Amino acid sequence: MQQAVHKYLSALEAGDAERAASLFVPGGWVQSPFLGRLSVRDYVNKVASASSKAHLTVYDVLVSAEGHLRAVAYYQYDWSLKDGSNVTFDCADVFNFNSDTGRIESIVLVYDTDPVRAVVQNKYP
Repeated sequence: MQQAVHKYLSALEAGDAERAASLFVPGGWVQSPFLGRLSVRDYVNKVASASSKAHLTVYDVLVSAEGHLRAVAYYQYDWSLKDGSNVTFDCADVFNFNSDTGRIESIVLVYDTDPVRAVVQNKYP
C-alpha cells in the first residue's frame, strides 16, 4: 500500500493522469473539498490544468492498524498556479484499497480549505 501511495503522489505531482489511473481499479475516484468526486483521470487532469508546478513533501504514509486496506498520506502541498499565485497547505489523504486487486479504489482528500480558498477557489479552468 505504501508503495502505491508514493507512486500516486508522484504521478499527481507530475500531473500524469494516466500513470495515476494505472494504480486504481476501474471506476476509481478522488473526493476533493473543492472539486467534489471525480474519476482519478479527471481529478489529476483538472489539477494539472490549473497548475504551473507542484511539489509534494511527504511527511508520512500510515497504514491502518485496524486491519483495513487503508492508508493515509500526510504531506505538504506546495502549489504554483498558472496565474502565478502560490499556496502551501498540509493534506492527509485517505486511500482505500481493493481487497481483490490491491489497487486503489478511492482517495478522500482532507485539508483545511480556509487558507487555500482565496487563492484556489475560482482558478480551475
